[in-house]
Amino acid sequence: MSIKSFSEPAVTAHVSEPVTSTSRSRDDLELIRLGKKPTLKRNFGFLAILGFSCTVLVTWEGTLVLFLSGYQNGGPSGTIYGYIIVWAGTLSIFATLSELVSMAPTSGGQYHWVSMLSPSFSRQFLSYLTAWLALTGWQAFVASAAYLTGTLIQGVILLTHPDYAATMQTWQGTLLFWAVVLLSFAINTSAGRTLAQFEGVVLVIHILGFFATILPLTLLGQSTSSEAVWDTWLNLGGWQTQGLSFSIGLLGNVFSFIGADGAIHMSEEIHNAATVLPRSLLIGLMLNGTLGFAMLIAVLYFIGDIEQALAENPLYPFMAILKNGTNSTPGAAAISALIIIMGFSTTTGVLASTSRIYWAFSRDRGLPAWKFFKKVNPKTGIPFNAVVVTTFIAIILSLVNIGGSAAFTGAISISISGLFGSYLIASSLLLYRRLTGGISPYRPIDETDMTDFQVGPKWGPWKLPGLLGVANNTFTCLFLVYILFFSFWPTFRDVTPQNMNWAVLVTVVVLSFSVIYYLLWARHVFKGPIRETGEGIPL
Repeated sequence: MSIKSFSEPAVTAHVSEPVTSTSRSRDDLELIRLGKKPTLKRNFGFLAILGFSCTVLVTWEGTLVLFLSGYQNGGPSGTIYGYIIVWAGTLSIFATLSELVSMAPTSGGQYHWVSMLSPSFSRQFLSYLTAWLALTGWQAFVASAAYLTGTLIQGVILLTHPDYAATMQTWQGTLLFWAVVLLSFAINTSAGRTLAQFEGVVLVIHILGFFATILPLTLLGQSTSSEAVWDTWLNLGGWQTQGLSFSIGLLGNVFSFIGADGAIHMSEEIHNAATVLPRSLLIGLMLNGTLGFAMLIAVLYFIGDIEQALAENPLYPFMAILKNGTNSTPGAAAISALIIIMGFSTTTGVLASTSRIYWAFSRDRGLPAWKFFKKVNPKTGIPFNAVVVTTFIAIILSLVNIGGSAAFTGAISISISGLFGSYLIASSLLLYRRLTGGISPYRPIDETDMTDFQVGPKWGPWKLPGLLGVANNTFTCLFLVYILFFSFWPTFRDVTPQNMNWAVLVTVVVLSFSVIYYLLWARHVFKGPIRETGEGIPL
């Protein structure tokens, strides 16, 4: 028996233990069909993974933290209408990804689906490229989440001690970054069930914290007129047209929804993943989107003097808005502390998802030292070495922040372009396959008949039917192209090193490195997702 690529004949002799259908759950049988050995422990049920999805997204919290991006390019009205567009586009993206994860619920996610759906001549390279885009996007997201959480703590110190502005340094934010990442590392490596239980508790805080924030703001604050909210447009970036300014301002809203595929990379740790994941992804997006939209409207109605808020707290003006709206510094600090807790939970979840991509890609021999990174702790069922390398690289990236926040922001700017690029490749190939009839109908796995496995990609139990699926898949691709294009634009027309959007440079560097590395080494080792079991049939 040998390990085989999904696109190549046998590559290395390896004997796996025989697997009997009676000793395996349907989840394990699904993995075996995909050629993967069930290795990780399934600690997540529907509510736990719903909590994971919601607390990685933290949309209402992200709306507070990042609303200034859309406000500068678009104004109050542009921020609201842009939010609606991004919410609809994100729902479309994850309806498409839900179809894919229902077909193949593996931790590899996008790069596994690309290998499964690509034409044979491009399968190996496209899968490898997608893996690098997803991996670098998620690694940058770990750094982004920890950075925001660490600097939020600095923002609260500034809120309660205004004289801190004279002594505030970037290295202090870096030390707080380390504290956040290392505590997230501890939760991720303590035990498999700890993370699932932690996410369930944080989901409750996420929902209750929303009401603890919006009620004081709306009941105690001074509201502005509806015209100022719904019919006021700004172009503070100095762009030629309001439409161009609006499109650039969408990126703040996009970042509030980024990371919804985090749960996908935990799929080998979820019970009944093929049906639970699509439900949890879309319910989580609806819940987070609703809370975020309500919070955005509340903030814009009770924003007060934005210039004063920026002067009081240039790091995070929402804290000054809360303080002025509630007329209470302790109250604003308490609300901000809730948001810091949610930022920490996001870092914990993002660290978990990123480590699973490292683990899955190493399992398929796509990374150097793959034998080391693919190891799983037999007691906890956690890919410990992958968690370590995710944490270590995040800490290394944080050192750039000591030299200046502009340099660090440039280093992590690939978050959107990396993730959305991987979504686009996978979604485009799904559209190609569904239009050419290249996907077999869904057929449940028969636990008593191992011959039930089908050759080639087949639909999972969750699928958008007929023309609705085609229309949604098409809209997904168009929306991804639109966001990717504007993800490389700077906020201001007059560009300086401090306000430059370095995403284009970082993305080109990552893609160039991955292509060179592929040509020199990886193409001889990485053959796409490999078969670890004898029962699975290559897709």
